[in-house]
Amino acid sequence: MSIVPQSRPSVHVHPAPKPVPTLGFAGRRWPCLLYPGDLAHLATMRHDLHRDLDRLVGLHSDTAADIVLCGSELFANAIDHSRSGEPDGYVVRTLTMPTATILRVGIIDDGHRTTPAPGSRPTEPVIPTDRTLTEWEEAERGRGLLLVENLSQRWGSRKVLDFPFCEGLGTFLWAEFAFTGSLAPFGALV
Repeated sequence: MSIVPQSRPSVHVHPAPKPVPTLGFAGRRWPCLLYPGDLAHLATMRHDLHRDLDRLVGLHSDTAADIVLCGSELFANAIDHSRSGEPDGYVVRTLTMPTATILRVGIIDDGHRTTPAPGSRPTEPVIPTDRTLTEWEEAERGRGLLLVENLSQRWGSRKVLDFPFCEGLGTFLWAEFAFTGSLAPFGALV
């Protein structure tokens, strides 16, 4: 049996179909996407987020790049600090427009780790504030949320379910960005 293909693959590369443009509107929600909790899937999440943002009419390319970068940081944070990074862990990516002028990217993790990762804290995601300038210069970790803080209009986190008996079931970490693109007319079907 030969391992060499019997026919040669086509040398012509077909361009990807052009995305159908869509307009923004308050209450807009893109489908939530589920990814395995492994950094190997970060590129897929970035690609999917780029695809969703590319369709949005009037979104500035710099804003789209900031959203993808912050979404990547939130994704990596979920894998690093939650059960999402354990075997069989998952991460959910959300993209919404809570108002006509705000785009929100969010990441939902699988909850607190059964055994914390080295250097991780089982508390709410926060930017380290107890570092000196020298410690910041030498630190190998802890800059992701600082990046999100500086690129987004605002960011935060909340429990997925806010019931005492549901403690540790997951965290929703989000970042918001200004949207100044084209809006759908009020009452229009999009």
